[in-house]
Amino acid sequence: MIIQQKMIGDVLTSSILFEALHKKFPKAELHYLIQPHTLPVVENNPYIDKFIIYNSGLNKNPLKFLQFVDRIRQEEYTHVIDIYSKISTGIISLLSGAISRLSYHKKYTSPFYSQTFQNIKNPSTCAGLAIENRMQFLQAFHTDFPMHARPKIYLEKLQKEKAATHLEQGGICHSNPLIMCGILGSSGNKSYPPAYMSKLLDTVANQVKDSQILFNYSPSQEKEAIGIYNLCSETTRSRIFFKLYARELADYISNCANCDIFIGNEGGAANIAKALAVPTFSIHSPSIKKNYWGIYCDDRDKVSVHLEDYEPSLFQNKKEKKIRAKNLKYYKVFRPELIQPKLESFLKNLDL
Repeated sequence: MIIQQKMIGDVLTSSILFEALHKKFPKAELHYLIQPHTLPVVENNPYIDKFIIYNSGLNKNPLKFLQFVDRIRQEEYTHVIDIYSKISTGIISLLSGAISRLSYHKKYTSPFYSQTFQNIKNPSTCAGLAIENRMQFLQAFHTDFPMHARPKIYLEKLQKEKAATHLEQGGICHSNPLIMCGILGSSGNKSYPPAYMSKLLDTVANQVKDSQILFNYSPSQEKEAIGIYNLCSETTRSRIFFKLYARELADYISNCANCDIFIGNEGGAANIAKALAVPTFSIHSPSIKKNYWGIYCDDRDKVSVHLEDYEPSLFQNKKEKKIRAKNLKYYKVFRPELIQPKLESFLKNLDL
């Protein structure tokens, strides 16, 4: 059993372990413990035999939590890989009955596991630390596992076709470029400032002839999304299909699969685009190191930008905690004029 709760991008990225384990141990039964809202990014994965759904409310109900743990014990796992590595999942791992229990090394959770791994600080491949740190768990099984693997979403052909039809009915012309824009991150600390984002959207609309733009954001961010729309130029607003918004994750995945490119904040939406092999231009939060989530960036069809690329002195001798506390101030320095040349080059290379 592999445990990965919470964020959509994390659940998608951790799914790389299943293919690697299946190829090495084809007779093994592989289960994935996740939260229900993340299921669409992994539900068609052919290497996952069973999903164990964990509702967040279990943490607040000791009786139901123990009943859940009892169901875990009944599975008779031999190995547990806890990538989430919190106290609640540490307890699940310990009480699962598995002899081999693997996780990251943390002082407050290490006693729950039979073996822990230190986070790798510097990536040795273009995969990025989010990939390499997960793949190192497999060294506990065998030393000849690869160091990296690419996350994939196994979207059914019918799902993509239905989405294409829905988009066409909403006014989308599939012969013209269709661009998915992740205009907001999962929080303010992961969202490029609205006034700056609107400038980048204007750049896209001006450079890509007949471009058609879709917005992606969470349902609770609708007012912020409207605000960004209103900040865009009249030309850009005429290219935005605001009503073709996917409220459900599964619908976003299907829509994104029909897009020519993704542009926006680094996060789960960008990771989904990469897993669908959609060319991606993503903007990193200043408080998150680019070498962690800059998965397989190649400066061609997977491009990411970070303020440190342009203003490295701002980050010298600065601890992550201090950067995070001043994240919004860092964002203000990350002006669109810094990003636009690389964005324009990205769009030109794709020849849309």
